[in-house]
Order: sequence, then C-alpha cells, then structure tokens
Amino acid sequence: MRLNHTITGPQVGLPILLAHGLFGQGRNLGALARRLSDARPVVTVDMRNHGDSFHDAVHDYVTMAGDLADVIADLGGQADVVGHSMGGKAAMALALTRPDMVRKLAIMDIAPVAYGHTQEHLIDAIESLDLSAVDRRSTADAMLAERVDDPGVRAFLLQSLDLKSDPKAWRLNLPALRDQMGQILGWPEDLPKAGFSGPVLEIAGEWSDYLSEAGQAALREHFPQARVIRVKDAGHWLHADAPEAVAQILVSFLGEG
Repeated sequence: MRLNHTITGPQVGLPILLAHGLFGQGRNLGALARRLSDARPVVTVDMRNHGDSFHDAVHDYVTMAGDLADVIADLGGQADVVGHSMGGKAAMALALTRPDMVRKLAIMDIAPVAYGHTQEHLIDAIESLDLSAVDRRSTADAMLAERVDDPGVRAFLLQSLDLKSDPKAWRLNLPALRDQMGQILGWPEDLPKAGFSGPVLEIAGEWSDYLSEAGQAALREHFPQARVIRVKDAGHWLHADAPEAVAQILVSFLGEG
C-alpha cells in the first residue's frame, strides 16, 4: 500500500518530500509546499493512519520509514526529506536505514529520543465528540473546548474532521494511534547511528522544549553533521507560528536541487 500524497509544482526535478506530525495530514503543510515548489516538485504525504492514507495496526518508525521509502521509490529513488515531529522521526529513521534515498534531511522540532509526555488525552477529547450532533466546525470546536483549552490545538485537530462524509468521521485511525502511542513517543534504539552522510538541518522553535540538551546530544550522535537553527517567536508548530521564516530557512538549505 502507498501513502496518499499530493504533488505541488513542476513534475521534473529532485522532489522534496514533506512528512507531517501526529494528528496531522499532508494538507497541513500545504502552504509550506507551495512556498518550496517554485523550481521543484514538492510531495506532501498523509502518513499511515492519518488523512486519506490507509489504516493499519502497526505505527512504528521503521515501518513509517518504509512507507516514505515506497513513495520515494515511485518518484525516482531519491528526494530531499523534511519531517515535522512524528514525521521528523520517520524521516530520520529513513535516512539511517535507507541513506541512498535521501539527499538532504531537514528535521522540524523533534529529536531521536523517547518523550515522556502523552497525547492520549487528545484522543480522549476527540472520541468524546458526538459527531451526530455536529452540524458545522464551530459546533465541534465548542464541544472540543470542554476538554482542550488551547484554540490553536483545537483548530489543528479539527482539520482532520470530515463533515462531508456520511457518517461524519475523523481522518484518523484513533484505536491504532492509541495502541501504538508508546511507539510514537519512543525511538527505536537499534537503528544504525552516523550512517547518513548528507547534509542535516534541525529547525527548532524558540519556545519549544522538544529539542532539549539531551535531544541535541542524541541528534548529533545519530547525525554528527547536523546544524541547529532556532526560529524566534515559534513553538512546536513552528511552520504555523513563523511560516515565512521556516520557508526561507528551508529554501536556503535545500537549494534548487
């Protein structure tokens, strides 16, 4: 099975592949894709169990790296890869296991470490909504506000609510994501280290705590050549907080292919 994906920009040139984070979908990175697609094709994927991609009980990083490898193989065999959060871990796993497929690697606000926080409360909140009582997105937002205080997080989650389907549904495989949360928050320690020789850039949000000192040490253990750039006035969703700054950093790093 192949990941659902969208290609923006020209059909020729070394592609840029964008991989989104947990609870997201490819369209969340659409603005970034358009910004990067002036001279090269940009491919935004829906990761497994997200968006319009297939559902599966397995959701670990080696498997997700394989999903990305299948897409890149269909695109010609090599790409520059950009991944945010969960997608960043999948991109790192791909570069470490299939270094021939990645020319340049850009990681957005995540490190190759296990994280102690949990996201199951967001699954609880999503599952608490009675979709039969939802007639518009604002209604769903008001219902979700009873469990999720941050309006930005609610808006992000609600992008995966399909109000046009019959019955209304989430574009998320919530049972699998709940079951595999340990894999999603974790990191496979048996992956090879320092096996990718291409350029590596980590872009982190100034306000985010996802790239700690320990995270930076782990990043350089896996990718000794990695450079780190902090984006001012940005948190974990740095491409939403500072879209132009993030786009310009990526344009400069990735070049024209």
